[in-house]
Amino acid sequence: MKTIYKKLFYKRLKILFLFEVFRGMFFAFKNIFDSKATLNYPFEKGPLSSRFRGEHALRRYRTGEERCIACKSCEVVCPALAITIDSSMRENGSRQTDRYDIDMTKRIYCGLCQEACPVDAIVEGPNFEYSSLTHDELLYDKRKLLSNGDKWETEIFANLQKESLFR
Repeated sequence: MKTIYKKLFYKRLKILFLFEVFRGMFFAFKNIFDSKATLNYPFEKGPLSSRFRGEHALRRYRTGEERCIACKSCEVVCPALAITIDSSMRENGSRQTDRYDIDMTKRIYCGLCQEACPVDAIVEGPNFEYSSLTHDELLYDKRKLLSNGDKWETEIFANLQKESLFR
């Protein structure tokens, strides 16, 4: 019985002397002098993981030839059905892609297409700033995907090198 009165006394004492208010003010003043965690976004960008899944890109070999061999494994494995590939045969008997389309609005950022590709042709690059005003701008064709690969090749190559131990 005595402990109940003791707890009630301390509770009322805290209320009387505004203990929680002073405790909150103490933490507020303490945090004024700490370093800030906020970034000035358009001008400062935080670090990205090497496993980050951003905008799609089609890669090329060093000779300039595109890597895609039109095996269509990325199209088959895509759970969102966002990838469409049409292919044809070359004179030497190998396949080439005539049409490689990705609907970026259907993407679910799963990375299965990148994992399924046997030649690392389709990758998800480090670019996360690809907003647009219309839906048509988010329908990527082969030309757009190849230009993304050319633009981000150094970062993509570095990320693939970091992840080579885990693949």
